[in-house]
Amino acid sequence: MASFLNKTFAVVDLETTGTQHEDNNHIIQFGCAIIKNLKVVKTYSFMINPHCDIPLAVQNLTHIHNEDVKKEKDFTYYAPKIIKILRGTIFVAHNVNFDLPFLNYELVQHGFEALTNKAIDTVELAKIAFPTLPSYKLSDLTTQLEIKHINPHKADSDAYSTAILLIRIIHKLETLPQATLNTLSSLAHGLIRETSWIFSTIADDSRKNKRPLDKQYQQVRNIILQKQTILEANQPQTSNETFPLSNKTKREMFKGKIFYRASQVKLINRLNKFIQNPHERALLVEAPNGTGKTFSYLFAYAYRLYSNRKLIVATPTKILQNQIISQEIPQLLNVTKLDLKAEVVKSSSHYLDLDGFYQSLYQNTPNKLTLVMQMRILVWLTETKTGDLDELQLTSYQAPLFTQITHPGDARVGSNFADVDFWNLARHRQEEADILITNHAYLANHYNDSIWGQNPYLVIDEAHRFVDNVVSSRNDSFQFESLWGELNHLRNLLYYADDSVFNQYGNDVQFNFILEKLNPQILELIEIINQLQRLLTAKSEKAVNKNILANGNLLLSFQAQDLFMQNNKFKTKLAEFQRKLESIRQQTNQVLFKLYSETDNSGTEKDALLSELNTQIDLLDNYISQSYQLSDLLHKENILQQEGFIVTLTNPQDPLSANLSWIMLDASNELKQIYNRFSHICFVSATLTSENNFDFSVKRLALSDLRIQKYIGRSTFDLKKHLEVLAVTDMPELTNPFYEKTLSQILENDLSKKQHVLVLMTNLDKISEIYSTILNSPSLRDFEILAQGITGSNNRIIKRFTIAQKAIILGADSFWEGIDFHECSIDLVIVAKLPFESPDQPNVKLRQKLLYQQGINVFQNDTMPRAIIRFRQGMGRLIRNEKDNGQFLILDSRIWQKDYGKDFLKTIPVNTQKICLSELQSKLDNYDKR
Repeated sequence: MASFLNKTFAVVDLETTGTQHEDNNHIIQFGCAIIKNLKVVKTYSFMINPHCDIPLAVQNLTHIHNEDVKKEKDFTYYAPKIIKILRGTIFVAHNVNFDLPFLNYELVQHGFEALTNKAIDTVELAKIAFPTLPSYKLSDLTTQLEIKHINPHKADSDAYSTAILLIRIIHKLETLPQATLNTLSSLAHGLIRETSWIFSTIADDSRKNKRPLDKQYQQVRNIILQKQTILEANQPQTSNETFPLSNKTKREMFKGKIFYRASQVKLINRLNKFIQNPHERALLVEAPNGTGKTFSYLFAYAYRLYSNRKLIVATPTKILQNQIISQEIPQLLNVTKLDLKAEVVKSSSHYLDLDGFYQSLYQNTPNKLTLVMQMRILVWLTETKTGDLDELQLTSYQAPLFTQITHPGDARVGSNFADVDFWNLARHRQEEADILITNHAYLANHYNDSIWGQNPYLVIDEAHRFVDNVVSSRNDSFQFESLWGELNHLRNLLYYADDSVFNQYGNDVQFNFILEKLNPQILELIEIINQLQRLLTAKSEKAVNKNILANGNLLLSFQAQDLFMQNNKFKTKLAEFQRKLESIRQQTNQVLFKLYSETDNSGTEKDALLSELNTQIDLLDNYISQSYQLSDLLHKENILQQEGFIVTLTNPQDPLSANLSWIMLDASNELKQIYNRFSHICFVSATLTSENNFDFSVKRLALSDLRIQKYIGRSTFDLKKHLEVLAVTDMPELTNPFYEKTLSQILENDLSKKQHVLVLMTNLDKISEIYSTILNSPSLRDFEILAQGITGSNNRIIKRFTIAQKAIILGADSFWEGIDFHECSIDLVIVAKLPFESPDQPNVKLRQKLLYQQGINVFQNDTMPRAIIRFRQGMGRLIRNEKDNGQFLILDSRIWQKDYGKDFLKTIPVNTQKICLSELQSKLDNYDKR
């Protein structure tokens, strides 16, 4: 099929002095590629004198400088040529709502008529045609789709690359099933300018050809899906294969498949010995990066899985889950030849609810973001076999559409899509699997799930992060302000809006009866909320810590006994609050039930009201659930002692702006309950020891009551050949303003030979300062500068860093230990400051206060072990395997000046070189020449 063989596309890209044409910005380069018969037949490139200076940031991005254009003709000269080139063509651009308006503005300003060409946007088209790509920036698309792109951010090269991209998109869309094309065409009217014409043209041409549905697909209603393979229920497996005790046998098995490493085999043998012993419950394994620890534990446990006994692997991140399922498991099966099945286990909200998605397609006209997402999903459904929304590689699932289309976790029976329901199919595959890979938080919240089977084995990977993830999964809050707002919105829906229940049905006796009771009850509930808020803020003098955040919020941190032990008024008032909230929820539900039973023809207005009231009832249910969670906590004194509480006032002067959060300070009881569900639990990480012993990890993981075995592995390669550690001796004092200035100068002046640089910091405010300083530095123009809290979510930063040819991350918190860059190597990790926790953080202050009251030396037994483990994790970002090489640069002079500095130095596995700032550039430049 060739839908556009008689059409001429003009693919345009402009380089300009700025993004806002009305702010006296002008075009400095016009690039255009002409497509005929779906082939690029000609390209144009004009350098244009803007008669103004090109900003430094634009010069850095485009590599077009003032001297490049000062002798060129201006736009008046090129305008007639551009008009002639574009006459009779379809105008195409990557972000057409920038290029076309900018070009038209210049044309009109110079006395020419604006273009009226049909206009197409390739950003929207690419998102829909290739729904699972991680980025839709042109330079990223050309890399991912292997399109030749010689000079990114030069208009001629960008125009040519966009032209090839358009041809690829058209070819992809032409392969889609007819029913998918029909639905895309019906939705596409809301796309930018005439982009919908692409879909309608392809759908019309496809309809004429009457293509049958390919055998790989199935159609349910108008949705086309990949055919699903339903596994038959497994019979208990038996196997003649036994664990190969001989190292010689292992060497033969590994031959030609994976490299035989003596230290890895030693770890495998130790794991096997542990699993064989029925009296051993827990094994702590510290295995350095690159030792193949994941393959080791999979290999050791695999031979025990032939009696319907499962292995559960818990990791901290989705990235690691995907790595295990896509790389490590296939490698295991290739080496062992065992017949084992593995599945990922995650919450139902990760899966698409086909019923909800289908309904969303036929509701009110969505906004642009929702529309494009629906179209992306329609194309993705022709490709996915799992329905796992993570395949879309989104950085956020906060859009309103996702509240409707994520799966709620119920077993679908009798619905339109019950037979192909992704969550049902996932659960079925999990039941039949031998190895289940999940994440720490899901395991913590679902450790009693039947999906794990009887007496399952458990491996907790990256175990140094397990406690934090269990704790964060238990932490929660009660947003009194938000509930207050929701109740006022409910009153508006019931009484005051033009289409309110009262205004539409106020004459109905039954409606009136409910509404007359409901309004005063809502007002009474709001008053009870205010009383609860006042009771919380009345205890402010007992706060162990008071913080004012950058946004002006005041944080009051409390130990449980100071806020609640003698606060019986709060418990009594909370019970009254729950009764009133339950009553309002029930009566609102009665209104909703009556609305459903009405048979009038109010149509769309009634549908909107029903939808809004349903949403309100769901929100009230959440608040009821949270209030009972808080109530349970307050009535269990033994658990309450292990909790900390934070009262947040969005206006420090107003008690009625108070909200409440609670955080678990001691997870011991929770951890023990989790461990009781599993057998032969292996805790594995590259950093479980502090000062060469496991004492801190044993206590933190609440393992003192178990029979604990311990094992420290050795690196499988010579780290000295892969890692160089440098520590500067003459940085300014940390409190000196010149410290940040010196760090900025290092980043600007000393990184020219580096590709990927991770700067580890401890303060988000300082990250913002450094980012602002270096962003437009000419020496960093080839680097993409990424900063935590500034350039997007952590997930987005990771994706950008991985994709970019050269990039710098300024990160804190999770970037020390919670982030893995498996798809790219890091050349340099810079430690700006040693990673001590800030004692001003509410959770840190509360935890340390609890430890102090228990007679524990907080610095020695908590602060230092945590900092050392985080420091070692920061180093671990650099060398992940024997293919990685890099430098670890410590700028914090305290490592030399303070007594505790030697404890950090002891953890470094190679010699640390003392250097001065004057030597730094040479050391960084010449590392690859070593």
